[in-house]
Amino acid sequence: MTRTSSPQSAPPPTDPGRRRWMAALGAAPALAAAAGSARADTVKTKAHIVIAGSGLGGIAVANRLSKRLDGARITIVDAKEVHNYQPGYTLVATGVWPIDKVSDRNADFHPHGIEWVKEMVAEFAPDTNTVVTTGGRKIAYDFLIVATGVHLDYAQIEGMDLKAIGSNGLGSVYPNAEAALATWNAMDTFRAKGGAAVMTLPATPLKCAGAPLKMTFMLRDRLHQAGTLKDSRVTFHSALSNVFGVKAVNDNVLQRWKDLGIGVEYTQKLVGVDIGARKAVFANPEGERSTVSYDYLHVVPPMRAPDAVKNSPLAWKDGPFAAGGWLEVDKGTLQHRRYPNVFGLGDINGTPRGKTAATVKKSVPIVADNLVQVIAGRSPAETFDGYTSCPMIVREGSAMLIEFDYEGRLTPSLPMIEPLQESYFAWLMKVRMLKPAYQAVLKGRV
Repeated sequence: MTRTSSPQSAPPPTDPGRRRWMAALGAAPALAAAAGSARADTVKTKAHIVIAGSGLGGIAVANRLSKRLDGARITIVDAKEVHNYQPGYTLVATGVWPIDKVSDRNADFHPHGIEWVKEMVAEFAPDTNTVVTTGGRKIAYDFLIVATGVHLDYAQIEGMDLKAIGSNGLGSVYPNAEAALATWNAMDTFRAKGGAAVMTLPATPLKCAGAPLKMTFMLRDRLHQAGTLKDSRVTFHSALSNVFGVKAVNDNVLQRWKDLGIGVEYTQKLVGVDIGARKAVFANPEGERSTVSYDYLHVVPPMRAPDAVKNSPLAWKDGPFAAGGWLEVDKGTLQHRRYPNVFGLGDINGTPRGKTAATVKKSVPIVADNLVQVIAGRSPAETFDGYTSCPMIVREGSAMLIEFDYEGRLTPSLPMIEPLQESYFAWLMKVRMLKPAYQAVLKGRV
């Protein structure tokens, strides 16, 4: 396998924002400090808090609550031993990072004194304030935080086989670190000769909705670096009428793709794949199907809530989030709308936007503070604005730092960085700065 090197020491000569990059380095600590305005008061309590999930949200909120609650019992329910830095998957899948940079031990980030049940939640029973684990254990709680993440619904794509990722031109960055590396192996093989690349986007809400776009930009860049771009065609098949939910970002990306020669097909949903024959099957809203041959295919699966949430009373029963079984929370307080002793955190929430690590970073202090207030007999006082961030890689060494809220308004945190202008600094953030900031959030420090 050939791994390319990343320009991590100085901005490329083509970067128009060299002075802004130097100025932004001094302001970088502000990014880590922008995690929210949670109050630091401590509450004495004997309450039992159960946290379902040990991703960024689950562990980060456990660390915060362990400092805020005196005498509480905190239980994390999750079978995962490995903690994956999922924002790094696109870097592994495009040859920028080695795989060992995205995996750590979950236990290394747990706060002292918590209980860890190494099983998954199989059933939520909020009417009796209990969860049931995959091993049949019933755990009662006083308060519950749901941080389960999403279910990658590859089963909706006929013929898809996760074990085949990395072979026959098949890639998919989402399942795990190993799949990300296998995706890079497929991309690396493809770029050596070039050919027809088909990139996909489903119609469901996604965690890291920018990842399919980053993969497309970087694939094109890898072809350019390999000298095979002239022999290649890159086409993005979106199941929607756009490629990104924020109009300003969508329009910017589409203009860049037009300039780069990347084609776009709209309302084309990936419904099947013949891996051996390298053929992808798409369906339009009328159900009409078409078959597209490829040399490289990047599959982005439909996503929904895990069955334990989807089939529980905690899920939305009507409205736009019901079909996916997403957790029914107030989008501001992140408190469950019908069960006030339940909060949601991260990708599982049925909210207008916000399935990114940056969303978790901003909302963890809010959930922790609001839960503490409820335990103390007060109403939740903190409100989440839907903050989401996406360092949109456009080529190796350059990215855009895109930040926005529930309303789709751009909300840049660093005034010297134009959100829709590519820069080396945004690339540097993605490659060097965000994982340390992520781990600081994980440990409850910011």
